[in-house]
Amino acid sequence: MSRTLTLHIAVALIAAVITNLPRGLRAAEESDELWQTAEERIEKYRKGDIEMVVILDGQPVPDAEVTIEQTRHAFLFGCNIFNWGRIEDPKLEEAYRQRFAEIFNYATVGFYWPSYEWRQGEPSHEYARRVAEWCREHGIVVKGHPLAWNFADPAWLPDDPKEILRLQLARIEDCVSRFAGLIDRWDVVNEATEFDRTSFQQRAPKMTRMWQEVGQVEFTKLCFDRARKANPDATLIINDYVTSPKYERLLEQLVDNQNHPIFDVIGIQSHMHGGTWSNRQIWEVCERFSRFKAPLHFTETTILSGQRGWERPRPWVTTPEGEEYQAREVVRFYTMLFSHPAVQAITWWDFSDYRAWQGAPAGLLRRDMSPKPAYTELYKLIKQKWWTKETAKTDEAGRIKFRGFAGEYKVQVSKEGVAAREMNVRVEAGSTTSIRVELQPRQTAYNTLR
Repeated sequence: MSRTLTLHIAVALIAAVITNLPRGLRAAEESDELWQTAEERIEKYRKGDIEMVVILDGQPVPDAEVTIEQTRHAFLFGCNIFNWGRIEDPKLEEAYRQRFAEIFNYATVGFYWPSYEWRQGEPSHEYARRVAEWCREHGIVVKGHPLAWNFADPAWLPDDPKEILRLQLARIEDCVSRFAGLIDRWDVVNEATEFDRTSFQQRAPKMTRMWQEVGQVEFTKLCFDRARKANPDATLIINDYVTSPKYERLLEQLVDNQNHPIFDVIGIQSHMHGGTWSNRQIWEVCERFSRFKAPLHFTETTILSGQRGWERPRPWVTTPEGEEYQAREVVRFYTMLFSHPAVQAITWWDFSDYRAWQGAPAGLLRRDMSPKPAYTELYKLIKQKWWTKETAKTDEAGRIKFRGFAGEYKVQVSKEGVAAREMNVRVEAGSTTSIRVELQPRQTAYNTLR
């Protein structure tokens, strides 16, 4: 047996021990201080206050009934939406869409160059537009992913590095400007830290050679500069699976002439096929990258509900035990991230086991689009535990105060004999939103309408 194979087996055995910890050991991990104080941090960092005074004819209105109901999170809870419109069974397609819109307010649409533009000059703009418009209709913000990545060469790509660079920058300009107002968030450059690793050179020799000739940092800067000019209002993201100091060193170089970062958001991948990060690892990664003073997006999060590891068994199926593990770890992972003030988005990868990346049981839904326990537990977090809906009455001074999760709200104020008022309010985390509501007698309101 070769040394390489022996080492590979040893690493696999260690990973198996770590990622298949008995439930008691996992519970012990969750008893640490970071976990115990997570709810306190969520209360501090994810909520804001609403102070309201209700007035009628210049006088305060006591005992007015006020209902605030959250309609949208400020935090972005998302998933890739790669199977939208691509599921042959209409019932499964409808279930996929319905369950996606039920839980998420953020979606990642694929812009992988080799598959997005199979034939040169024939990009899949119409499909991307249809997905994005459906998302907008359902209150879902869209991100395009990725604009530049050398995972694979488009089949038609020329050999000349200068021409490849021209085509790459033109593609960025076209996509970002074309979808402005519909897609205003972009993973501009994907996995730049180790762009020249052997696997990239083998799968994408032309793109990788061009990137090497231009330079790691220089190429990345050119891509961000072209995206920024194409839509100055867009949110531009640098995205990577590397979480070591190597990624930090790259970020330190991605600055403009005034020493300002060229990126708006730092994207961090967290594919945990081999087992989930510990609380300490989650926190350590967030702390290190928060020093750049840019929001952190966990852009690709995977926790399996079947056999864990990277060996890709066939078939790779979901299991009852795996689903229990996935559900428990989803709650822990999301809670820890939601409790860190620098994190502003979490994107799951993939939504369903149907055509999931690597064929892994990575979905929140099974292949038949039925929800796994992880979907149910995540829904409880996003739309119940971390969702605000309250009703109370004003005091003698016509005042009332609520505290709720950052986001958008519908506020209703009613009082017998008085025309009800309804309005939309935005609550910012860590701040107080003051509202003055002036009511009118019901008859006055009726006459005004006439």
